[in-house]
Amino acid sequence: MFNSTTLTHAEQQLAAERIHELMASGMSSGEAIQIVANDIRESAAKAKAQQEPAARFEEE
Repeated sequence: MFNSTTLTHAEQQLAAERIHELMASGMSSGEAIQIVANDIRESAAKAKAQQEPAARFEEE
């Protein structure tokens, strides 16, 4: 729960659609949710990493 990523409504809808697609292909709901959640976390970490160097440069 800590360090959780906040999603817009549109992002939540896309995540739900992706979960449904994975489940339709035969994947369990738990596995589908885990995959989508990991993808979201990875994307958020990449976005944060791209922002941090700029923030450090501005402080100097």
